[in-house]
Amino acid sequence: MSDSVQYVTNAEGKKVGLLLDLETYQQLTNLSVDSELLIGLNLDELQALAASYLSPKAQIQLHELLVKNSENDLSHDETETLDRFLAEIDQLNILKTRARYSLNKYLENWESY
Repeated sequence: MSDSVQYVTNAEGKKVGLLLDLETYQQLTNLSVDSELLIGLNLDELQALAASYLSPKAQIQLHELLVKNSENDLSHDETETLDRFLAEIDQLNILKTRARYSLNKYLENWESY
């Protein structure tokens, strides 16, 4: 990677710019074409998102609703709450998958340098 990146410095020696070779630039800009990538998150943020889960309180509530549902004992409001929980879990799983995918792409690209 050191050959593909050059820094522009000011008179005080502070880095103020970056020059990339054409291949590196094309690789980095091609990443932004992939709509599944989570752009703008750093490595630590992607790892945290990929490892996220429901709060313990939400997991307990979900478990209780699922037990009541298996016993056909849910009220209308509880059914709506369970449906909302399941929809949120689906969205969370999609987001976690996109974070893992982005993380893998991030690591693939930086390992190739």
